Amino acid sequence: MSPRLLLIVFLLGVLAPRAARAQAASYRDAREDAFVDSLLSQMTVVEKLGQLTQYTGRWTVTGPSVPQGGEEDLRAGRIGSFLNITGAAVTRDIQRIAVEESRLGIPLLFGQDVIHGFRTIFPVPLAEAATWNPALVEQAARIAAREAAAAGIHWTFAPMVDVARDARWGRIVEGSGEDPYLGSVMAAARVRGFQGDDLRDPSTILATAKHFVAYGAAEAGRDYNTVDLSERTLREVYLPPFKAAVDAGVQTVMTAFNEIGGEPATASHRLFTDLLRDEWGFDGFVVSDYTAVWELLHHGIAADSADAGRQALMAGVDMSMVDGIYIRTLPPLVASGVLPMSVVDEATRRVLRAKVRLGLFEDPYRYNDPEREAATLLAPEHRAAAREVARQAIVLLKNDGNVLPLSRDLRSLAVIGALAADSVSALGSWAALGRAEETTSILAGIRQAVPQTRVLYAPGYPPARGSFDEIVAAMLSEDTRGFDEAVRIAREADAVVLVLGEHREMTGEAASRATLDLPGAQEELARRVLDAAGDKPVVVLLTNGRPLAIPFLAEHAPALLETWYLGTEMGPAVADVLFGEVNPSGKLPVTFPRTAGQEPLYYNHKPTGRPPQAGQKYTSRYLDVPWTPLYPFGFGLSYTTFAYDHLRLSTDRIPRDGTLTVQVDVTNTGDRAGTEVVQLYVRDEVASVTRPVKALRGFERVPLQPGQTRTVTFTLGPEDLALYDLHMQRVVEPGFFTVYVGPSSAEGLQARFEVVE
Repeated sequence: MSPRLLLIVFLLGVLAPRAARAQAASYRDAREDAFVDSLLSQMTVVEKLGQLTQYTGRWTVTGPSVPQGGEEDLRAGRIGSFLNITGAAVTRDIQRIAVEESRLGIPLLFGQDVIHGFRTIFPVPLAEAATWNPALVEQAARIAAREAAAAGIHWTFAPMVDVARDARWGRIVEGSGEDPYLGSVMAAARVRGFQGDDLRDPSTILATAKHFVAYGAAEAGRDYNTVDLSERTLREVYLPPFKAAVDAGVQTVMTAFNEIGGEPATASHRLFTDLLRDEWGFDGFVVSDYTAVWELLHHGIAADSADAGRQALMAGVDMSMVDGIYIRTLPPLVASGVLPMSVVDEATRRVLRAKVRLGLFEDPYRYNDPEREAATLLAPEHRAAAREVARQAIVLLKNDGNVLPLSRDLRSLAVIGALAADSVSALGSWAALGRAEETTSILAGIRQAVPQTRVLYAPGYPPARGSFDEIVAAMLSEDTRGFDEAVRIAREADAVVLVLGEHREMTGEAASRATLDLPGAQEELARRVLDAAGDKPVVVLLTNGRPLAIPFLAEHAPALLETWYLGTEMGPAVADVLFGEVNPSGKLPVTFPRTAGQEPLYYNHKPTGRPPQAGQKYTSRYLDVPWTPLYPFGFGLSYTTFAYDHLRLSTDRIPRDGTLTVQVDVTNTGDRAGTEVVQLYVRDEVASVTRPVKALRGFERVPLQPGQTRTVTFTLGPEDLALYDLHMQRVVEPGFFTVYVGPSSAEGLQARFEVVE
């Protein structure tokens, strides 16, 4: 029976009438498997390995085109997927070759790094995490999926769910920060957003949980570096966001570049088969990161490309990205029996199943409607949503004397800093098809917000343009020639907005830093501007993709806002907060250090046998800086104030399998409406193994009018109290626990309860 006939039988059994779509998942899966197995039985070894091969598009002046062997490879069934080819018409033309001119007509998967938006760019993921609003983050991913799908994309290589505890690592910008709980909540939200409720909806795309696993633990924060972790740390810290993504139904997982304890992740049967599939029940497929299979040679565990491909496929890596190793080197290994056909079949089955779930066998062109593409990309409602996410991502770090919000009646305002006018950097790293000309810079946003105010501008430090190396050189430059103009307008204007930070090219992949200071001469510029401004209102805006070490600004700047890279609507969102249209409600998803020497620095550390103690030499502290962070995890101020009161527990004793209700009253004690992110942390006082000093176990965004009080309720259950014991079994141990509820990881009310046998 031909694949076309098989498809008709499959569709009659599963898709028509409509009621069949609502049948039990097990029945649907069985039908999918029957179709896939029938198709698999007709495929040659080359066609199977072709499904496991992904190539990248070649970007030209007019757009992407078919690469690496091109149309003949498509006709021969030697390619299963492309990345970096977009556009409804372009992808349709390439899909047509695969579907209509190859022997079996198997559709292609088109993938793209849709990390925080497609054409409408949302804040970078670290900034999205600062919203502490998973529903909003899910909405952002839903819009990104809608736009990408309209442009012919079936699959995004997101979310990145790596826990990152070292701010020197450039890819910290792509995740949700240092905490496994917050990271898990955001991972699930993004998966739901990308994949929706039904993958047959052509506005949904496959999500990818990456990078499996512990990529964020690279030694010294240096990208691609070695990772060496205990099983306990792996399971307690780095695996939970991946498990949350799997539980949310993520369809693909990407390998990590790093090794873990001597074993490169991309060759780890323990990770991808024993853990991901057998223990967790993951039923999607695994893709390598870019050339990661080939890089097994550099790791020193593969003798040649064929050996690398064999190891990766045997480990459970179903698709090789870009390097072409599977299709080029593995057919002889299958023929000789070195690589079992059963392994190839299972990997091919997983990839085909994903294409079935997307409805591509039903209609391979369902993502290829140019009219839908034109109507969807950068739609007004998408820009409005991006602006709202950006508003909620901004974190107020300091506001001495209520400098903020600034008055809209200012006669003149100095805006200083080259990043203020940089709409490219505003997009952040991995900005997909975002365009600078469609992005509003901070400077432009301010001018739009206060058209009656005379806005003066000086770059201060050199603008960063050109190649990657040229941009980094400009950011690190000690050139002070722009200082005089900056000082002049600071003296002339009624108030000053000083924009400092990193260009987007200083964050993301291959963008590790040894220091976390402001780049170049920016701190010296800040000193001179603050001195010139005197008693005038001065607001410092940070635009960056990692925590920065800014003790001078923390001490001397009157007001300080963390504005990250906020995407397409950065300028309007920043202006909304600056001039009081919006009361900032963001909270830090990462700890800000005083100096890079404190890294890795995170709130949920272990206590050690000699906890830090002032005035005591033989304790865990530094000689030259305090051991405490500059700004703790969860920190963020508001234009109003909040009071916490009457923390109470439903009981002070619960059994191991019991639950506990925690309640607290939160009051807006200021004169502005505002939203507080109420956070709940737990500490296990005595256990059979060491436990963190505290761990986040819940949070809620609470909007409050002036004078309003609301009771916030949390429920703690066994999973919130469980640990891995000495035998690595997940258990709840009897003993005392302390609950902390407050505005950050560093302060709040506390209460105690006991778990009993």
